[in-house]
Amino acid sequence: MRSFVTRAGRVTTGQARALAELGPRYVLPFDPATTDLIASFSACASANGQKRYEKAVLEIGFGMGQATAHIARLMPEALFIGCEVHAPGVGALLKLMGEQGLDNIRILQHDAVQVLESMIAPGSLHGIHIFFPDPWHKKRHNKRRLIQPAFAHELALRLAPGGYLHCATDWQPYAEQMLQVLSAEALLQNTASGYAPRPAYRPLTKFEQRGLRLGHGVWDLVFTRAAEPSAVSCPSPCPLP
Repeated sequence: MRSFVTRAGRVTTGQARALAELGPRYVLPFDPATTDLIASFSACASANGQKRYEKAVLEIGFGMGQATAHIARLMPEALFIGCEVHAPGVGALLKLMGEQGLDNIRILQHDAVQVLESMIAPGSLHGIHIFFPDPWHKKRHNKRRLIQPAFAHELALRLAPGGYLHCATDWQPYAEQMLQVLSAEALLQNTASGYAPRPAYRPLTKFEQRGLRLGHGVWDLVFTRAAEPSAVSCPSPCPLP
């Protein structure tokens, strides 16, 4: 299963400069041999006398990166791993990181499903953010939606005890599917009776603000990991700068 659909996009001059100047430091290669990316990062930081982060958050599909940069600035104690396949979005986030002096973000320009399955160890994440994934509006395409039972289980396994999964969508049928799928996952517990209030850390995007003015809804879902995770894999050789 792929977590995205390929779409065209033009890389601006500023984004291209950010990709060239900051990409080598902050964009990580997809490497299935790195079975525990978070432990590898911590080991590298310790070996090099660099900052060790208290927790790690994975964001799947960060778009143009505004929310990622905003939340990373609010939570300097956390390491954010962002997955996005589209070069304009990667360049845009790198540009924001340079402008705002953010050092607690790393990017994988690769399919997030493969990243999760190959490089994120069970029990290694404090949080997972999935904001406005492709809703695949047509009924015959619903099976392509990211939030499906099997993938929800994989997400839950990667969370540490008490870790959270935060999804948001502006498409009500997808919100209903998300609620049904996540509620059925035995390793997850809903933090609300249904949909959750928007957590203060998630900013309103311009697109979202416009939709709200037009009367469109936005639904947030926040679930936490309920059970003890399985053992975490040993860290592999350092892949990080």
